[in-house]
Amino acid sequence: MHIDRCICFDRTFASVLQEARQKRLAIAQVELSLGCGGGCGLCRPYLRRCLRTGETAFTHMITDQEEPDEGSSEKSSKGST
Repeated sequence: MHIDRCICFDRTFASVLQEARQKRLAIAQVELSLGCGGGCGLCRPYLRRCLRTGETAFTHMITDQEEPDEGSSEKSSKGST
């Protein structure tokens, strides 16, 4: 398996990362500015990982649980006490 792009907007994670770094975009801004993550949503965890680590190609599926939204981790940790 080779995952390297947002399929809804046919944008590679490498191009998204480059533009996000140039414009200093956070994940929500990437969605608004580039569209990626705003279609079917399957690329959201990949985009979060890409922006966090710089990885632009993946060989396995990444879920929201593995790469949660910034606000989601606080909510899930509070709910699990």
